[in-house]
Amino acid sequence: MDFKLLLEKISNHYLKKLPFVVYSKPNSNALSALLQKDDFLHEIKELNKAGFVLSPFNYHNSSFFIPEIESEIYVSEFVKEPLIVEVTSVSNDENEEGNYIKLLESTIEAIKNDIASKIVISRSKNVKLQSFSIDKLLKRLFSAYPTAFRYIWFHPRTGLWCGATPETLVNLDDNMFTTMALAGTQPYINDEPATWRPKEKDEQQQVTNMILDKLKPATSSLEISKTYTHRAGSLLHLRTDITGKLNNNTTLTAIASALHPTPAVGGNPKEIAQKFILENEGYNREFYTGFFGPVFNNGTSANLMVNLRCMKIEDAVARIFVGGGITLESNPKEEWQETQNKMQTMLQVLQPML
Repeated sequence: MDFKLLLEKISNHYLKKLPFVVYSKPNSNALSALLQKDDFLHEIKELNKAGFVLSPFNYHNSSFFIPEIESEIYVSEFVKEPLIVEVTSVSNDENEEGNYIKLLESTIEAIKNDIASKIVISRSKNVKLQSFSIDKLLKRLFSAYPTAFRYIWFHPRTGLWCGATPETLVNLDDNMFTTMALAGTQPYINDEPATWRPKEKDEQQQVTNMILDKLKPATSSLEISKTYTHRAGSLLHLRTDITGKLNNNTTLTAIASALHPTPAVGGNPKEIAQKFILENEGYNREFYTGFFGPVFNNGTSANLMVNLRCMKIEDAVARIFVGGGITLESNPKEEWQETQNKMQTMLQVLQPML
């Protein structure tokens, strides 16, 4: 389908407050869209139907879903627009930094008391929009981050969610799968080589070890790449790729439940870190650090992504979500600045609407 025509259909769907999702895989110009024909809110427990799934951080085997069978399906070649990327600043409430640093200090204290080796702490930032255009949002989001998995999801019951994530939860094709361990963050600066500290290397190794522990009982083979520096827009991360073959009786639902939340978004041990987050973070992450993506062929194929670098837009306010992994070696001031850096990913998308 012609890109301009698809954009018009998406805009009309949004004006009618009808659910839709539009997405593009990393390094692809192909834009896929599912435009649901009514406003029913579908929920799914088993990931065994064709469509697009959106799952919360506090996942209990139930996800929202836009089914292919209930939608008009379109594919178009995306026309990328040239963008000027510049740092976009927003004002901070005088208590924001102080409150976040206090939370980080209490998290480090909990880690000292051996409740966990790593806990991912996050915050959100509300940004008032002077104007909003679904056309402009789509063009900027999909143009700015071609190496990320980009998506826009809308349902009148959930609001509009969008993002450009660098992290795969699991890609599945029959019984063959790929996933990744992603941790550590620093700004990308003019092709300068990255220097990673022991804290970041340790964080990355924790993520890798946990994923391997969760996968081993469900797999018949595993291959692990060397850890390398991965660029995601204006940020750099440490990344390790993991590939293998699932046992014949392992379902997509089972593997998603085993992996989520990864130590990159929750912590280690998984259950203890998640409990600490829910009891101490002080706000509802909703779909931030949950997972999402298209499911095909009755769940035998899928591209499930971790919902990072994302925001929720509702009533002319964009809520941007950012966070970072906390370990014994974490410096609260540096962690605050890391979240400031991560916020730029979505601020670049919003820049002409601020």
